Amino acid sequence: MRSNIKIKLSVAGVILLGAFGYLAFAGMQKGWVYFVGVDQFMGDQQYATSQARIRLHGKVATEGFDSSAAALSAKFNLAGAAHQLPVVYRGAIPDMFQAGRDVVVEGHRDDAGVFQADVLMTKCASKYEPGSPHAAKAEKQS
Repeated sequence: MRSNIKIKLSVAGVILLGAFGYLAFAGMQKGWVYFVGVDQFMGDQQYATSQARIRLHGKVATEGFDSSAAALSAKFNLAGAAHQLPVVYRGAIPDMFQAGRDVVVEGHRDDAGVFQADVLMTKCASKYEPGSPHAAKAEKQS
């Protein structure tokens, strides 16, 4: 009788672990978003035809820069070393968003070739440069 209960509990445990593992793996696959630079995105045929959601990194070009915090929108060109991609963003605009700043945008490319972004994050390069107050503080903590 006892061995019968142990077998049933073991089988139930294996089934539960398998189900949990499958759900965790499937959930991670759906939630992954690629992170690529503008040049790789523009140069790779795989991305040119895809409407998939993607995350891009580049620098906000000075030409074509139009941002309105009140209207919750921005239009700008995201620049890599060799390519530029027009971006339209709708949403809250970060305080540090400006031309010349490194940013990460998330969204998809529409049929007209414009990147429609719904996530905009600015990067603070000075925080990671040697000699900045932030870098000195980080060195003291480590």
